[in-house]
Amino acid sequence: MSAVLKPVEKTESPLLLEVSELHVSYGKIDAVTGVSLRVRQGEIVTVIGPNGAGKTTLMSALMGVLPSRGVISLPGDEADIGRDVGARVRRGLGLVPETRALFSSMSVEDNLRLGAFRFRGEPKARHAQALEEVFALFPRLKERRGQEASTLSGGERQMLALGRALMGRPRLLMLDEPSLGLAPLIVRDIFRIISDLRDRGVSILLVEQNARAALKVADYAYVLELGRVAMEGPASQLAADPRVVEAYLGSQGKHQAMLST
Repeated sequence: MSAVLKPVEKTESPLLLEVSELHVSYGKIDAVTGVSLRVRQGEIVTVIGPNGAGKTTLMSALMGVLPSRGVISLPGDEADIGRDVGARVRRGLGLVPETRALFSSMSVEDNLRLGAFRFRGEPKARHAQALEEVFALFPRLKERRGQEASTLSGGERQMLALGRALMGRPRLLMLDEPSLGLAPLIVRDIFRIISDLRDRGVSILLVEQNARAALKVADYAYVLELGRVAMEGPASQLAADPRVVEAYLGSQGKHQAMLST
C-alpha cells in the first residue's frame, strides 16, 4: 500500500528535522530505500511497521551509527548535520536505542551525568539543576541514584535511558522501541512520560511496534514497509484508516488497546 493522507488544516510549527531520500544498505541488500520524513518542533512523529521493516536501521542511520546516502538536515542550521555521531549529538540529536545501552556497573547518577557530557564545560550548578529536573520527571531514579544500573528493573532501565538522553538537552529525542520487553503497566507509564515530554516542548521521533499506543500519542505518523514509506499522515487519521487497522491494529487490537490506555 502507498498513500499520503491529507494533512489536517492547522498552523504548522517550525521544521526541526528534514530527511530526504535516505538510503541504507547492508552490502548489496537495501534495508532503507528513499525514505523522506519531517519532524516539527514540539511534535511527536512516529514510525510504525512490522519487524524487519527497517525501523531500527532508520534510527541508527539518522544518528550516524550506520552509513547512509541522502540528506539529513536541521533547518536553520548547516545544510547537512555531518556524518558522525559526535557531530549529530553536538547539533542536538539524542537517541535512546532499543538496547538502552546503559553502563551497567555504574550508578544511576553517573549514567545520567554522562548524558550531559557535551556540556562538560558548564558550571557544576547547571549540571546539578539538569539532574534535579530529570529526577523530578523520574522520582524512582532519585530513589535509586546510588544503585548500579544493572540492579534496576526493565522499566527503571528504560527511565534511566530516557533520563540520560534528556541530560543532553536534545533538540530532537529519538526513541527506538521504548516499550520493548516491558510489562503492560510499565508500558502505559512510558507512553504517559512520552506524552508529558511533548507537553514540555520536547520534540520526539518515536519508532514503535505497538502501533496503537504510538498512534495515540503521536501528532504525525509514517508506516514503514520493506524499507520504504508506505503511508504517512496525521496520526489520528492513520489510526482510523482501514488499511492500518487491518495490518497493524486488528489482530492484536484488544491487547494493544490495553497497553495504550
